[in-house]
Amino acid sequence: MRRSAGHVLRRGGCCPHRDLYKQQSRCTHYSSLYQRPNRPISLACRLAHRSLVQPRSATPSSPPIHSSQVIELPAAGQHQVNVTAMAAPSGTMRAVQYDKYRGGAKGLKHVEVPIPSPKKGAVLIRMEATSLNAPDWKFQKGVARPVMPRKFPFISGFDLAGEIVELGAGVSDFKPGDKVIAINFPTGGGLAEYAVAPASLTVSRPAEVSAVEGASLPTAASTALQQLKAAGVSSFDGSGSGSGAASTDNGPKNVLVTAASGGVGHYAVQLAKLAGLHVTATCGARNLGFVAGLGADEALDYKTPEGARLHNPSGKRYDAVAHCATGTPWSVFAPVLADRATVVDVTPGLAAAARSLLQKVTFARQRLVPLLVVPKKEEMEWLVELTRQGKLRTVVDSRYPLSRAQEAWAKSIEGHATGKIVVEMGGEEE
Repeated sequence: MRRSAGHVLRRGGCCPHRDLYKQQSRCTHYSSLYQRPNRPISLACRLAHRSLVQPRSATPSSPPIHSSQVIELPAAGQHQVNVTAMAAPSGTMRAVQYDKYRGGAKGLKHVEVPIPSPKKGAVLIRMEATSLNAPDWKFQKGVARPVMPRKFPFISGFDLAGEIVELGAGVSDFKPGDKVIAINFPTGGGLAEYAVAPASLTVSRPAEVSAVEGASLPTAASTALQQLKAAGVSSFDGSGSGSGAASTDNGPKNVLVTAASGGVGHYAVQLAKLAGLHVTATCGARNLGFVAGLGADEALDYKTPEGARLHNPSGKRYDAVAHCATGTPWSVFAPVLADRATVVDVTPGLAAAARSLLQKVTFARQRLVPLLVVPKKEEMEWLVELTRQGKLRTVVDSRYPLSRAQEAWAKSIEGHATGKIVVEMGGEEE
């Protein structure tokens, strides 16, 4: 039996679809709905019940299912009220996943999979955009396999931007329809039309911040911020004076940012300037003007002899290094570091970890710190606010529709993007 849009769940009545409801076991409050009819029925139950009796296939003459439905419910007494709610999505979605280690971009597969449901403390997001980061393809290569093995098949994409469509149990800070950004590391899920994220790592996205900007922030900008904090930067006053006044007396004054034109590096340059530091940046020749435009005081072409040795024109020694590149040995850093300098490495290998341990046990004055990024909601909120105010700029290297995710993946692996690589879930290119 098909129910009309104005069908009313009568308190104390018996629903003709009770048997179907039992079979599907979709409602966690079944006992409340059918065995204790005088107990108020939760909105989540009514939405789930409605989805069960909605026909799964629509004919051309069937009316469309809208994301917002008005459900009539009996209130206390004899009168009724209208409640507007966003219906939870059901069915399948497009996604891009890989089912084994290695394979690169060719290992990605376009699939149709069930839309996930948010568990307790989580939200379901209708995706608008996700950005790619080195951990995406490094996980596929098996770099983190000993400590964070993948469960296959795996949908990558840790940075999420979109609209909340469903709340898990216990979530009260958001509502369906809220525009948000989130990070879901190491679970991923962003390369899909819908993704689940923990509410504890989900923040509101104001209208001034686009989905593309929002999707770029969670991993890369958070990494840059934590990198500078690990190097001793304790204050970001927003002045960008370059005088070092924003730093504490014992904090760094002169900072080197390597791979400064990349996803993490271009945020690190801007945040270092907000902290009032003198910034030297390394990049390729074609991006020297770009990093200068971000605020870098000095820019070095890493392919020149001086750039390879990290020697800046001013002759300043570095109090801190935000190291965003790979393959630079400690012997290159040592001659250009100040006495108590800290090098924070966001791409550490075994050699870096071993040197860091050795420096700790020998109480070395110069330190190499491998960075383990821990996402923090308050930091994400601050980064979003900086973006809203126009104090932090996201530079997008390239944008791809979901249908071309393999191209975006390959470009990320190449490692020469200027800014961020973004995959969008909206309209596909012709």
